[in-house]
Amino acid sequence: MIRVILAENIHLFRSGLVALLDGEADIRVVETVDCGRKLLAATAHCRPEVALVDLGLPDLDGVEAAARLLDLVPQCAVIIMAERRQPGDLRRAVAAGAVGFLLKDTSPERLVQAIHDVAAGERVIDAELAFAELATSQSPLTPRELEVLRETAKGATVAEIARSLFLATGTVRNYLARIVSKVGARTRLEAVAIAEENGWLGGATPRAPRTPRTRSSPSSWR
Repeated sequence: MIRVILAENIHLFRSGLVALLDGEADIRVVETVDCGRKLLAATAHCRPEVALVDLGLPDLDGVEAAARLLDLVPQCAVIIMAERRQPGDLRRAVAAGAVGFLLKDTSPERLVQAIHDVAAGERVIDAELAFAELATSQSPLTPRELEVLRETAKGATVAEIARSLFLATGTVRNYLARIVSKVGARTRLEAVAIAEENGWLGGATPRAPRTPRTRSSPSSWR
């Protein structure tokens, strides 16, 4: 029996997933929650084998919630669910230790198979998402934006960056806003982390993700 915890803040979608999974003879939904903090609290006592985590949780980003969950239960296999493709999301999810990433409009059959696959120690990354990430693996930032981000990585304030690069403070803020948007981050610090993981700031190399063995099949799920 595969023990599954589900973190999804939209009640109707959450109920539909529970109905789907409870219809499987070898899957048991042991807990459902609607936010990241409840996910962590529930994980500590129900010890799930698989976690389905919405990327857009209201309190904690789904990737951050997944990383914290894996600190509590390292052997749990995390699948991130997203409403749409956003640059950097798959990269961040894998770096956090997730072993699956799928869109919410995937078929019920694929979702069920994904749960079985990750429970068996495999990864389930949709081929379209993987190729989309490969297409954006090069830095999307201009040389000037990289300069601004390097200064941010050093802990410099907006005023300090402006003085260092001979820019107006408003210009620096505009650069930072564009950087955050381009890399698919939520904050400046997250943008720095994404850039460092991908080696865009120079001298860094992507960190090895916490993932089990990868299935050799080239298809999306099977």
